[in-house]
Amino acid sequence: MFQEKEMIVYGSHGICEVEHIGRLNMPMVDPNKLYYTLQPKREKASHIYAPVENNKTIMRKLLTKEEAKELLGHVAKLDTLWITNDRERESCYKEAIRSCDCEELIRIIKTLYLRKQKRVEDGKKPTAIDERYFHQAEEQLYGELSFVLKLDKEEIRKQICWE
Repeated sequence: MFQEKEMIVYGSHGICEVEHIGRLNMPMVDPNKLYYTLQPKREKASHIYAPVENNKTIMRKLLTKEEAKELLGHVAKLDTLWITNDRERESCYKEAIRSCDCEELIRIIKTLYLRKQKRVEDGKKPTAIDERYFHQAEEQLYGELSFVLKLDKEEIRKQICWE
């Protein structure tokens, strides 16, 4: 169980602060369950009410500064996801985004970065699906790493995409 004032990752919403833990007095909500009241850092004006016993959306602690540095230190060693079947590839991307696993997000970013370069070399545009998942993976990963390491997202991008 997380604690109030703790910063966590909540699915595709990214970094959230646990503002409160308690029961909710709202229609359609089980009054006997405990809920986290989360405040997303990307959407300051909104709140998320997530059951403490949640099996649907990934909730995890933020990486530590040391874990983030270690992750960036072995970006080059992480394999790409070369899947030729479009449906299988999209399914793999979706699962990686849902997992909130930083290594999987790096693998997507590396794969799509290299895939985009290859398509451009061949005179083709990147696919809309590739662009969408590339953007989602970047938002999730760079948001967390820049927050933890107190670096600009562009600095994180340079370390992952070799730009």
